[in-house]
Amino acid sequence: MEKGNLKIEGLENEEDVHKVLQALESVWGVRDVQVSLANKTATFAYDEKAASHVDFLQAVKDTGYNVVN
Repeated sequence: MEKGNLKIEGLENEEDVHKVLQALESVWGVRDVQVSLANKTATFAYDEKAASHVDFLQAVKDTGYNVVN
């Protein structure tokens, strides 16, 4: 298991957090997702054989938020 961390632009309330949480949990191979409204970050564990960084970026983008590099 690898660990991932994304800084997410546009998180303003718990509804936003829930949307991002669901999007990341839907990526194959992702486990233990946590999204922080205060820090505007998402942290998660994932199976590197099942998912890649591009998958996470796309999942967040599909919900209407941007990932900050």
